[in-house]
Amino acid sequence: MTLSSQAQRIVIVGNGMVGHHFVEQLVNSGQSCDITVLSGESRLAYDRVYLSSYFSGKTAQDLALTDAKTYQDWGVNAVTDAWVTEINPEGKQVITKTGDVYHYDKLVLSTGSYPFVPPIPGNDKPHCLVYRTIDDLEAISASAAQSRVGVVVGGGLLGLEAANALKQAGLETHVVEFAPQLMAVQLDLPGGDMLRGKIESLGVQVHTQKATTEIVDGEQCRYRMNFGDDTYLETDLILFSAGIRPSDQLGRLTGLALGERGGIVINNQCQTSDPDIYAIGECALWQNRIFGLVAPGYAMARAAVAHLTGQQGEFAGADMSTKLKLMGVEVGSIGDAHARTPGALVYTYHNQPEGVYKKLVIDAAREKVIGAVLVGDTSDYDVLLQYALNGIALPQMPESLILPTGGEAPSLGADALGDSATICSCHNVSKGDIVGAIDAGCCSLGKVKSSTKASTGCGGCTALLKNVVDSELEKRGVEVSKAICEHFNYTRQELYHLIQVEEIHTFDELLVKHGTGMGCDICKPAAASVFASVWNDYILTREHQPLQDTNDTYLGNMQKDGTYSVVPRVAGGEITPDKLILLGDVAKRYHLYTKITGGQRIDLFGARVEQLPAIWEELVAGGFETGHAYAKALRTVKSCVGSTWCRYGVQDSVTKAIDLENRYKGLRAPHKIKFAVSGCTRECAEAQSKDIGIIATEKGWNLYVCGNGGMKPRHGDLFATDLNDTTLQKYIDRILMFYAKTADRLQRTSVWMENLEGGLSYLQDVIINDCLGIGEELEAQMQRITDSYQCEWKTTIESPDALKRFRQFVNSDAADSNIQFVAERDQIRPATRAEKRTEKAIPVEIV
Repeated sequence: MTLSSQAQRIVIVGNGMVGHHFVEQLVNSGQSCDITVLSGESRLAYDRVYLSSYFSGKTAQDLALTDAKTYQDWGVNAVTDAWVTEINPEGKQVITKTGDVYHYDKLVLSTGSYPFVPPIPGNDKPHCLVYRTIDDLEAISASAAQSRVGVVVGGGLLGLEAANALKQAGLETHVVEFAPQLMAVQLDLPGGDMLRGKIESLGVQVHTQKATTEIVDGEQCRYRMNFGDDTYLETDLILFSAGIRPSDQLGRLTGLALGERGGIVINNQCQTSDPDIYAIGECALWQNRIFGLVAPGYAMARAAVAHLTGQQGEFAGADMSTKLKLMGVEVGSIGDAHARTPGALVYTYHNQPEGVYKKLVIDAAREKVIGAVLVGDTSDYDVLLQYALNGIALPQMPESLILPTGGEAPSLGADALGDSATICSCHNVSKGDIVGAIDAGCCSLGKVKSSTKASTGCGGCTALLKNVVDSELEKRGVEVSKAICEHFNYTRQELYHLIQVEEIHTFDELLVKHGTGMGCDICKPAAASVFASVWNDYILTREHQPLQDTNDTYLGNMQKDGTYSVVPRVAGGEITPDKLILLGDVAKRYHLYTKITGGQRIDLFGARVEQLPAIWEELVAGGFETGHAYAKALRTVKSCVGSTWCRYGVQDSVTKAIDLENRYKGLRAPHKIKFAVSGCTRECAEAQSKDIGIIATEKGWNLYVCGNGGMKPRHGDLFATDLNDTTLQKYIDRILMFYAKTADRLQRTSVWMENLEGGLSYLQDVIINDCLGIGEELEAQMQRITDSYQCEWKTTIESPDALKRFRQFVNSDAADSNIQFVAERDQIRPATRAEKRTEKAIPVEIV
């Protein structure tokens, strides 16, 4: 920034994301200005979009968008703790609460918004908080340390983010919403219902159509929230996130024009009724609209900079589409999600078993997309957004845009987009801007992002941006990076080699040596899988636990009601009477539903988090081990009774299944793995549908590989015939370790082999002929995994620190006596469909 005595004095009040973006754009314009930034907070701009990550270990520094040195280098005078109380438009002065006076030629108000706290009697009690700033997070964290139960008032975007924060803080979490559904602004009723089910399955209890009438002292908890329907909810902490209101106080005091419901009125250049004062972001009202997302605020900032510097550009509204993950649940909303446009037509796809809801809204002429709702699967978001933003003609069968199969199943590749197509709404980056950056020498995704700022806002356009960049680079003959994500410029296979060769044992060490940023939901679980495949450490150590998903974190599969399943290992399906009795006793004592699984073991459903250690302590004492049903690991080795009992059996399939399961039970891999061993060609164990299938012959064992019974069933391929025991084990060792080394994240063995250049024949060459010279290394690595095996539940129940994770409350081992558990008809098994049709009442048991 060039400074001079003639430079125009520009003062910016507010240093949130939008205020910082204004400063950044003004500095980059090259205009000679004297810039002063006044931040009412004690810190400079930070990323409010990812506030909830504060509770998963991120610090204020991690969230920072800038620092004092950067502003100093830019020639910007940045002042913190500078709360502005008065504006003198005649004298062009800004006055802070400390009495400091700042003179301006042009003033920019970027004061944002404040949380709306409903006028409920008792809302000013201690531990009644809001969720808006880092200071708020620190207050929430302090309150959570003294609380067991937390309630969020408000079920919108911010409310669910706040609920995630309370959940990560270890509290029993509730969401109270006045409307009939969650995210009523962005989602229709079916989408809101689907989202509710997913949120509740993660352990957050949702209460809709609840109007809080007062907050009083509680009996079991600190407070009681009384509702208008004569029900109530007790809680220790109340977090208000019921919407926002524009911070327009300065505009009101200064006499600027305000909207009927608040907000500083602006024109297309973002000028207020005083032409020397601009307003941008959530404090600004444009055509009677307040925009509550960061992307419109950025657009306002660019429009204001353009006007100040004499450039072309104005604010003409903004796309309010959004894609995000709420507590791991994918949600997307585009355009007219509620189909309110006259004549709008709707297509819906509702897959309840898979938890997916999609809605496509098109115009009456059936020519273009005008809206969409996506819950549970946002893989179509980028394509649908481009159809909506750029008026792309619909395919002959519009429903094919949201259906998983059938129809035309069209895709919208980068080449189908014109140069004017908007890729990044936050920073208004078009495809033409990206092409221009590549032509100017940006030869990687990271450089394109740095140059254009695309995907550095909300991040929703990341996948589409990578698609465009890859396509354009390939056109220019540039080899395209296959990086696993933006934080690591490596494939999963390359990360595996780096971890193994450099003996890297933690994610932090991997980031420092080979990554950037903080990591994400892609690279963290992938790294966790690699660490487990290479070193086989206990996954709940302090270093590894944050990388795990919900199931691995609690060493059990979370079920739809928020409880967990308990699946002990039953190697080869062989079990003693005493162990059967123990499983029955445990199931009766803890009121668990029992089921024989397809992998020949017994699944116990309905265990609460705090019950898991006690259940497993009994099972481990009785000789059981974890079955890894929650992990991307070996699940089961199914077997028939083979030659031990069957008159057709030609080999002892039971012993072989037990031996194989005990050898590979500690192996974690890119995806789950299943085995089966059949004692003859009658194939009663269905070995050919498994990742590793073994069928007995009179001369030995036939080995089948890379089958699976998943969403796309595939028979295994015959890999080798008539193998003896030693050779069979050697080949399986090599296959599984080669798979763990070279597969992509979350890639099943069937897809992995199909993607190998040369397929089955290449795999046979690697494993049988050792064409790569790595056979002994693969066997040795597998032996290290086998030798380092530990039952994760045995390790957990012997570790006081690990057991803390399974408390219902952060600061107590007690169970919550307020929770009501609904017992089924016989208290053990769910009702059948026929029973549900005739069922009139369900007893309630207080546990």
